[in-house]
Amino acid sequence: MVTLCEFAIFWSIMIYSPTMEKEIEEIKAIIDECKKETEKRIVGQSQLITDILTAFVAGGHVLLEGVPGLAKTLTVKTIAEILGLDFKRIQFTPDLLPADVTGTLIYEQKTGNFTVRKGPVFANVILADEINRAPAKVQSAMLEAMEEKQVTIGEETFTLPKPFFVLATQNPVEQEGTYNLPEAELDRFLLKLIINYPSNEDEKEIIKTCGNAPSVKVKKVLSLQDIEKMQAAAAKIVCDDKLVEYIVSILSVTRRSASLHQNTAISSANDITRYISFGASPRAGIAIIQCAKIHALFEGRSFVLPEDIKAVTHNVLRHRLVLSYEAAADNISADEIISRILEIIPLP
Repeated sequence: MVTLCEFAIFWSIMIYSPTMEKEIEEIKAIIDECKKETEKRIVGQSQLITDILTAFVAGGHVLLEGVPGLAKTLTVKTIAEILGLDFKRIQFTPDLLPADVTGTLIYEQKTGNFTVRKGPVFANVILADEINRAPAKVQSAMLEAMEEKQVTIGEETFTLPKPFFVLATQNPVEQEGTYNLPEAELDRFLLKLIINYPSNEDEKEIIKTCGNAPSVKVKKVLSLQDIEKMQAAAAKIVCDDKLVEYIVSILSVTRRSASLHQNTAISSANDITRYISFGASPRAGIAIIQCAKIHALFEGRSFVLPEDIKAVTHNVLRHRLVLSYEAAADNISADEIISRILEIIPLP
């Protein structure tokens, strides 16, 4: 009997030419070069760099969560330099206004006319630092720019630069004076990445540098043509229908009301569905398949395996699940629920 993996390999060989294989090898080499450059400044965050590049190729935005001092800003700035793109940092505070982000009209007394002064959002890579510290109006202005790729100032609409990539950060420790992002706005982020403390060995290396990492020079690795090539190659990656069904099965279990009426893995899932108030939307399924294809591409393959889906599911779903009070009472995290779902759903 032919397994799914064997079928995928056969299918890719039948469809893709040696030209495609060469293209995949070139892309993998570029990604490896990106990691090599970032490691000049960033220690022990290779997977974080891969995940950020995955979102960038997919055209989505990233929500970074980690305590202060884990080099979130330095990581984003380094990636912008490697990509050779314009970088802006916006520090979100409770007194920030939407015009401070998007821009405003300035009255010129000499001419009697209004001129447009564009805000810091007009850049290729935006670091929205501590986005949950800004009030709802500012968050909405930022997230509207993320979704529509355009900003309206006065009566005129301006298209944002291409590519446009936002990395927003949140501090998971200090919640006083913050405005939590609504679930509908969280769903607009392609990935939510958790930055953990470095290992002892990595921390030794960090301390040895004595904070000199920002002064280390990195070279530009990617061009806009390379990015477009990656996006085109990712669109050609093969994903079998059985894998699409696998993704749908994962999403179905997160939807408690829907999952109770289905027969797939529900007997095993009943112990976790009570921890989920609202599950993932179809947008999550689109994000999983996009990121799984890019993960396969970065691994040097022209086809998606179940391992690619499992590798990206936590990053895609952890901010899209609304947990119940029971989950908080039992100290159950979204990552634990997702891990349990991946255990109970049979592989295709």
